[in-house]
Amino acid sequence: MSILDEQYWNERHEKADTPWKIDVASPALTQYIDQIEDRTKSILIPGAGHYFEAAYLLEKGFTDITICDISHFAIEKIKSALPESPAIKYYTGDFFELEGSFDLILEQTFFCALNPDLRSQYLDKMVELLSQNGTLAGLLFASHFKKDGPPFGGDIEEYKTLFGKKLYILSIDMCYNSIVPRQGNELFFICKKI
Repeated sequence: MSILDEQYWNERHEKADTPWKIDVASPALTQYIDQIEDRTKSILIPGAGHYFEAAYLLEKGFTDITICDISHFAIEKIKSALPESPAIKYYTGDFFELEGSFDLILEQTFFCALNPDLRSQYLDKMVELLSQNGTLAGLLFASHFKKDGPPFGGDIEEYKTLFGKKLYILSIDMCYNSIVPRQGNELFFICKKI
């Protein structure tokens, strides 16, 4: 497997080799976002790749959105797609070097893009970045894949064990409103910082 570094992700984005792109904000995430009353919550989208969830947050009036991606090519494409707004901050670089505190972190195809060797580090970094009583919520694949990733899959028991070490799992269930190609193969989860 190649090294999943900045060069790797820049090349994937430059070639539009992004089969995870669904051209809309994920219905599972938009439905979750619609339930959030406090539009001033600080929100992080790590490994954003594309702009759809950020655009939806902007449309709904959220005022503190941070978009993070290791690929400068991806960040530039996001910037060109979104209107200039003081509500959006951009971080181009390694997620594991990001600093800050966030009330909500939205997981959408970032976890599955990381080498599985980094999953414990991912969890540690999420705990570090979440504010007191902060929430990590989003989507995870519900199966292992036969080919080498990314994406890398997993299963519900594996996720419960991993996330339960450092976060309080409010829910982790099969996603009932996945996009059609992912129906039956996505979990929606909500965790709180302990």
